[in-house]
Amino acid sequence: GAGQSRRASTTPTHSSHNTHPSLPSPLSPLSQVSIGLRKDSASADEARACGFSEADGTLGEVFDVIAASDFVILLISDAAQAKLYPRLLAAMKPGATLGLSHGFLLGVMQADKADFRPDINVVLVAPKGMGPSVRRLYVQGKEVNGAGINASFAVHQDASGSASDIAVGWAVAVGAPFAFGTTLESEYKSDIYGERCVILGGVHGIVESLFRRYTRAGATDEEAFVRSVESITGPISRTISTKGMKAVYEGLDAAGKKVFEQAYTASFGPAMDICAEIYDDVASGNEIRSVVQAVSRFDRFPMGKIDATHMWKVGTEVRKARSTASPIPVDPFTAGVYIATMMATIEVLRIHGHPYTEICNESIIEAVDSLNPYMHARGVAFMVDNCSYTARLGSRKWAPRFDYILEQQAYVKVDAGVPAD
Repeated sequence: GAGQSRRASTTPTHSSHNTHPSLPSPLSPLSQVSIGLRKDSASADEARACGFSEADGTLGEVFDVIAASDFVILLISDAAQAKLYPRLLAAMKPGATLGLSHGFLLGVMQADKADFRPDINVVLVAPKGMGPSVRRLYVQGKEVNGAGINASFAVHQDASGSASDIAVGWAVAVGAPFAFGTTLESEYKSDIYGERCVILGGVHGIVESLFRRYTRAGATDEEAFVRSVESITGPISRTISTKGMKAVYEGLDAAGKKVFEQAYTASFGPAMDICAEIYDDVASGNEIRSVVQAVSRFDRFPMGKIDATHMWKVGTEVRKARSTASPIPVDPFTAGVYIATMMATIEVLRIHGHPYTEICNESIIEAVDSLNPYMHARGVAFMVDNCSYTARLGSRKWAPRFDYILEQQAYVKVDAGVPAD
């Protein structure tokens, strides 16, 4: 998902086995988890503090651990995968399983015209949320039934005959209350696309454009922030999460419905324009190349901050002043723009044949249940920068495009009195 935090390369052997008495286990009952890290990794001390050790073989250098493992869960960054995958694949034992948390590597290999070794399993389990959300809700699942982050799973290659069992077992093990089948190709296209659209880049561009619009119209900075950011991350997200998008519209009065309709119909076409371009860039491999190239420039041009502007400083004070006695209102114009962009994100995925389970998770559920709550808590950078490099770079690249097209094409229609269609 957009937010999978890849802090290290973890390469477990069979880390669990099926204890259900009526089901055979595809995994060995003898389990040992080992972590493979770069020799200079900053995560080594953290791993030792958690009980992993070079002395007993549970902590080692990446390629040494891969060579000894039956089940390799590859959690290094997308850019590192693009650079290292020939060595990673060469190090694996015949019959071992490669576990991916994202289909990005397939996109890279397709561009390189490379294939996975035929003597290994290749499976995917992709939680639909950032790493902190996956961990927080996994722990919450001890107390709350059904807690956890939905995940997609895929079997790209089954050399052993047990790859499906391994993939589904892995999804259950990370606490997914619902796991839906997909393919590596469908997952990486929908995932990279979705985080550039409404999930991250789109919502960032929306709130930046709306904040300026509201202040120009005479709202105070604090009022503008509440009407833009707070309205989306608070009541709009909660309503979509629990009742659906239509319930946001149905909850408005007659005047609010009219404003919503104007904002929605003016914004949907321009948002579709950008969403269609993003999908084409992802599907063609352009966006994957863009990520790899950007990471290669980090030594000269590291990723910049995205919450140092006046708007986000205002947000810090607005969050401090929140009161349960004064609930955040739904701004109907904001709701129309946001839901139009969400529907545009959905429609492009639907046009390209993605299953509805994937569409809903990559455009709605991940946005309102996993990511928007982080912006609600501490601002846009806390949401975006808890995500992978691929997501962070994509959000920075495409947020200005949504901001621009809404400003230039959608809002001018509303101001010119173009009737809602």
